[in-house]
Amino acid sequence: MINKIKKLLTPREKAQALDTLLSNVFVEQRRARRWGIFFKFLTFAYIFLFFIIFSTGSGPSSNIDSKEFTALINMHGIIAPDAEVNAKDFRTSLKKAYEHKGTKAILLSINSPGGSPVQSGIINDEIRRMKAIHPEIPIKVVVEDICASGGYYIAVAADEIYANKASIVGSIGVLMNGFGFTEAMKKIGVERRLMTAGENKGILDPFSPISSKHEKHVKNLLSEVHQQFINVVKEGRGSKLSQSSEIFSGLFWNGESALQLGLIDGFGDVYSVARDNLGYEEVVDFTTYETFADRFAKKIGAGISSTFDYSFLLNKFQLN
Repeated sequence: MINKIKKLLTPREKAQALDTLLSNVFVEQRRARRWGIFFKFLTFAYIFLFFIIFSTGSGPSSNIDSKEFTALINMHGIIAPDAEVNAKDFRTSLKKAYEHKGTKAILLSINSPGGSPVQSGIINDEIRRMKAIHPEIPIKVVVEDICASGGYYIAVAADEIYANKASIVGSIGVLMNGFGFTEAMKKIGVERRLMTAGENKGILDPFSPISSKHEKHVKNLLSEVHQQFINVVKEGRGSKLSQSSEIFSGLFWNGESALQLGLIDGFGDVYSVARDNLGYEEVVDFTTYETFADRFAKKIGAGISSTFDYSFLLNKFQLN
């Protein structure tokens, strides 16, 4: 049929038909390109808007209606460089709170089971440093559900500590935990092949038996950090502390017992302490919240760091 049509068409008509066909093809290609550009633009616009929405978060988070207020910094979660509570974000929050001319007092709301002794120590140091620079601005802690170990390490830097009667407070100790699989490996016939440069490089390897030398070394390390913790608590609480030998044993107590032991100064929440103890009822949140981009970057960093042989130590050595 097509061949018959071709025979009926003159050369000029054939040329015109081919030209029409090619024109239609070019039109369709241009149309497809336009739609492709449109959808790409729409995708990029969506991603850009997504990052804008989730990239906001540095306080203060509410409008400041009063000229004088209590600045609030929330410290909720595990304490670690890549966790909810970390020294970098806290330093930013504290600096903003002190710099605002309306800040007349600062409240740290702590709800943390602990975490990194280094991060806790840096935060403790920063609180004491800023207190020395701004002695006219009181800084106090309010405990929510729990203020244990590294959380309490931070809390003792404040002027006073308040909690609920049912809050958990204490756990002044240090731990390093892990598992040993040597017996299980023997039973299933697995051979551990560990090669190191440095006779002690394989210390705490869970697939190798622990030696008395390594065990002694780790216990000495924990004792030293524990003593640092004890010194910080004594410096922060001073004569308020009870003479009970259990305080530094790693035990924890509810708010009522913590008050009797001198671990806290009284009962209250953020708003009652701001109103009754500090005298500035309006509370303004200065917490630096992580952006979506920050959290994404930390996840990438954590994934990279997990490839190194020493990363397991960071997860095992904690104040909790």
